[in-house]
Amino acid sequence: MTPQDRTVGATRGRGRPKDPEAGRAILRAGLELFVERGFEGTSMEQIAKRAGVGKLTVYRRWSSKEELLSRAIEMMVEEPGWPSNDEIRVASPHEILERILPASAEMAVDPRFRALVARILGSSVSHPSLMATYWKHYVAPRRAATSALLENARRDRKVPVDADVDVLMDMMAGAVLYRVLQPNPPDAREMERYLREVYRVAGLLP
Repeated sequence: MTPQDRTVGATRGRGRPKDPEAGRAILRAGLELFVERGFEGTSMEQIAKRAGVGKLTVYRRWSSKEELLSRAIEMMVEEPGWPSNDEIRVASPHEILERILPASAEMAVDPRFRALVARILGSSVSHPSLMATYWKHYVAPRRAATSALLENARRDRKVPVDADVDVLMDMMAGAVLYRVLQPNPPDAREMERYLREVYRVAGLLP
């Protein structure tokens, strides 16, 4: 083998670098189709067509439809600006909630987000990895932050000292989910008012 042959072989082995914009287009297409048609109604071929790429381009990045849709859900629900543990330790629950409530209300009433949640719930038994992704990247960070806020409020006697924090979080999350999935959901202004009332009843807002 000549030096030139070795160079050609090494180049072929590495392959062409992946185009990040193509990856984002594939994820957007997958998310759109999942929301429109559900898991069973979405195929890798349809995703490739909508993204404007070849099917092999999709399979180079994700080995299965479930893996692709899990990453697309992760991309959708990850939000910048969610309070860190350090912020929660030094700020009052009132300060934290005043900062995040408007954006949380906007997201909760976004038709795409509502449809996504409905699809994930509908696929939770047959395709549990989708729910696991949603839980890891959306539910779990919010539960952790809410738990810390409730612990702060309990320390300050704004929540009963014997209150079960997990039960309180389940009650709050259930109330919001019930309101979001109603046939006639509220607009952002009403949703923010509702969220404020939920947090007030839980002891996190005055």
